[in-house]
Amino acid sequence: MSGTRRPVGSAERGAVRQTVTISFAGFNRAWAAWIGDRLERRGLRVVYLRWDAPPEVPLADLLRDLSLAEGRVLILVSDWYFLLGPRTHEEWNTALREVVAPDPSRFAAVSLTTAPVPAATAVLAPADLVNIGPEEAERRLVERLDLDYEPLPESAGSRRAPRFPSAMPEVWGNVPRRNTRFTGREPLLNDAYHLLHGSEPGAGVLTMFGMSGVGKTQLAAEYVYRFSSEYDVVWWINAEKRVSYRRLLAELAPKLGLSTGAEYGERLRAVRDALRRGEPFSRWLLILDGADDPDQIWDLVPTGPGHVLITSRNPQWGEHNSQLMQVPVYGRDESVAFIRRRAPRLTEADADKLAAALEDLPLLLDQTAGWLNDSDMSVEAYIELLEGGIDQDVVKVSADFPLAFQTAWSILLNKLRETVPESVDLLRLCTFFAPGFVPVRLLKEMPHDDLPEQLAGLLEDPLLWNRAINQLRQYSVVRLESHETSGEPGASSGESLYLHRMVHQIVRKDMPESDRREFIDVVRRALAAADPGRATDTRLWDTYAEIVPHLKHADVLNSQDTKVQRLVLNCLRYMYFVGEYTSGVKLGERALHAWRSSLGEHHPRIYELIYHYANLLRSSGDYVRTEALEREAADHLRQERGERDLDYLRAVNGLGADLWGLARYDEALELYRWLYPTYRDLLGEEDSRTLNALNNLGFAHRLLGHYQEALDVDKTTLELRRRLLKARHPWALFSEVSYAIGLRLLGRYTEAESIQAKNVRECRLVLGADNPQTLRAEHNLALCRLRGGDRTAAGSLLTRVLERYERKLGDHHTETLAAAVSQSCFAREHGDIDQAREASESIIARYEQLLTDNHPFIAGAQANHALVLRSVGERDHAHVVIERALADMTAAVGENHPYTLGCALNASALRNLIGDTEGAARLSRDTVTRATETLGRTHPLTLSARVAHAADLHGLRDTQQAEKVEQEALSDLEATLGKQHVHTISARARNRPYWDFEPQAT
Repeated sequence: MSGTRRPVGSAERGAVRQTVTISFAGFNRAWAAWIGDRLERRGLRVVYLRWDAPPEVPLADLLRDLSLAEGRVLILVSDWYFLLGPRTHEEWNTALREVVAPDPSRFAAVSLTTAPVPAATAVLAPADLVNIGPEEAERRLVERLDLDYEPLPESAGSRRAPRFPSAMPEVWGNVPRRNTRFTGREPLLNDAYHLLHGSEPGAGVLTMFGMSGVGKTQLAAEYVYRFSSEYDVVWWINAEKRVSYRRLLAELAPKLGLSTGAEYGERLRAVRDALRRGEPFSRWLLILDGADDPDQIWDLVPTGPGHVLITSRNPQWGEHNSQLMQVPVYGRDESVAFIRRRAPRLTEADADKLAAALEDLPLLLDQTAGWLNDSDMSVEAYIELLEGGIDQDVVKVSADFPLAFQTAWSILLNKLRETVPESVDLLRLCTFFAPGFVPVRLLKEMPHDDLPEQLAGLLEDPLLWNRAINQLRQYSVVRLESHETSGEPGASSGESLYLHRMVHQIVRKDMPESDRREFIDVVRRALAAADPGRATDTRLWDTYAEIVPHLKHADVLNSQDTKVQRLVLNCLRYMYFVGEYTSGVKLGERALHAWRSSLGEHHPRIYELIYHYANLLRSSGDYVRTEALEREAADHLRQERGERDLDYLRAVNGLGADLWGLARYDEALELYRWLYPTYRDLLGEEDSRTLNALNNLGFAHRLLGHYQEALDVDKTTLELRRRLLKARHPWALFSEVSYAIGLRLLGRYTEAESIQAKNVRECRLVLGADNPQTLRAEHNLALCRLRGGDRTAAGSLLTRVLERYERKLGDHHTETLAAAVSQSCFAREHGDIDQAREASESIIARYEQLLTDNHPFIAGAQANHALVLRSVGERDHAHVVIERALADMTAAVGENHPYTLGCALNASALRNLIGDTEGAARLSRDTVTRATETLGRTHPLTLSARVAHAADLHGLRDTQQAEKVEQEALSDLEATLGKQHVHTISARARNRPYWDFEPQAT
């Protein structure tokens, strides 16, 4: 410490009073209040700044921001100050050396701890205030701020000073020990402080209410320790029962020095009178913990100049002159910080997963993180255990939460049974929905005929229903999520209740088997009654989205009710349309196993289930398993019912789509050439099943490179679907995308973009922004823009589409991979070549993992990769890759397929590049011939082959023929795409064209 006195505040600020900014952890607020008071009594101006250290902000930046505070910065050094974040000592050392060490005079510090602190804290030269009295502590504080110390007279200042933090209040009783792992809750603590201190005399009553385990008691205890220096009396009372409340309040009498007899009633009256008058102490704080029944004790709650803090599950304290403050679960950042202090071995990511699994409930976080820290079990393993149900031996009891969660709920359930037994019935019904938001209105809206006698009254009597809900709300067992009510007085027809997962598990476990059978049947019927019955109607998707999460908990797959089984099929259909493929596959697989056991292998409903399950399985990319499943079904149905049976035709329709995924395109085309006229003959041209077969016929043509035939079929399908289903039906929108893709593949880029832009707007509106069909539409729009020359718009849209595909379907889905292929090609030409190479290698690896050997998509990805290798200068390697890709593609789809022609175009370029000029010319000439026959003279791919062949002829020094071929190609390019199209301009500049493989995702 410097021997020269210096002013605390900055002279340049021109302040009348010198200023000190006190930086403190919330845990040390009492110290901040006392220090601030001592400085203000000496004429200084004090600014209080609670230290917060968000983990995402570097410590050095936080300290630099702190140095901008007014006056000199006084840091209250404690282990809590350094724990916020949480941060390591090494991080602190680095930041202190970087920010404080260059100008230590900007900061000052006092130490409030004997625990180890970062070594670089020495730069702050903290004055030690631990284990000393208030006079010595004040002297050290003043001298550390380089001020002259003179004791202040006792009369200095007219207001009551905060108590020295190391000194206990005059009266202190029954307060739980401080939780040194207490985390966050700063806004709640501040709100509680201001609500109590801002209240009128006699009205300082605040109730902290919330569900069991949310940390109400811990919050109240922290309030006591944080603000106890402002009270002379702190008295904690277990207020669960009136008799214990009376006894504990009466025990305060001798502590207050009141002369009374031994009778509790007399002591109680004396205590209430002394508190009301504020004699001998006016600064008092009573904590009434666990006061869940206001009717029992509200008439005994003291009034006067002091404060009453109540913890309760019951918000009805608001009717008894108490202010209310709801205590929610932790915020996620609070949960993560708490877990990492409780279980240092867990990473931030593990803490986040655990917090999510336990829904941020403090009690469970404490109990679980504690034993996880001492065990070698991973968070993932624990979460799997959690999903299977909590066992009494798994969740341990912590010292900070002395009552086991299960025990607490057992006590509460007994209380509910004694008061409103129907509330327990309602709670049990809720456990056959998924935990979280429970749509209890479905129970009220279902038909109430043939209800079990035990539940008939609850579901049919609105008064009893409301009473049961209010009883559960009263004890914060559930939270009411109410939308519009009936408007009648006292109506409480909430749309849904919120039920915590752990409460859900405990209540469900503690249920007689007879109740279980009756209650689950009622919930199944409620879900079936809510089924809109039309999974393709986008206006009803919200209803299905609400129903689907509850299927598992209602165990619908074991129901013999045909309405419940129809609900399962409709939910599978809905999951297919919205792209919830993974969840749909799981449900379909479980349904198939359950129904085969209960209905038999060949029940008609089994084949309907196979159809929906196969759609989901195929959409998830498992073509081998789907093809085997549908072929077995088709074979059996043909033998049993014949080839004109509708179930058989439906199985064949799905089988054709499986063949696409397996790249057996010729087989698929032949199948749809038979299927479409068969449907047309049986059902007529405008039946939706006929149109589905026609749509698939068009897709089969496109996969084989028959682009004009595909376009003609898609146009017919689109017109019929618009007429039959309306323009904004999902299938009509799907056909519109197919038509736009066909236009683009034929080089009609302007038409394609116009149609596709309109379609994207409608898909977003009708299906939602992240529906797979919307993403497919946006992907095609990006490619339309790219082919049309608008590279900037195309690039940003490709990036967004890929990101959303990855979020929605995962990075191994065929549609995600199709978008990744486009993005990689764009990056190769217009972005980061290193990024393009990395993406290209990843795409090949994922295709090889997902698809069968010799699949054309693998060969196509290899062809794209050869272009990347060419761009980074690896010519020989690129040549080897493209020649192999050309051979593989030819074997997969034939020599005249556009995929093969594109590979040949690229291969001729690489032959030319490595010096095989003659081989390049032979290949490009042959490619021109086959492309002209297959696609026509002016198709973009044919035009590219013609420009490439002209380049090869120049390489052979056949100038006359080269110029003739080149001029003819340029003339056709200008006529087809326009003089200013990017491809025309590039060809005119004699840039050799290339071909990008584009997988048609199936």
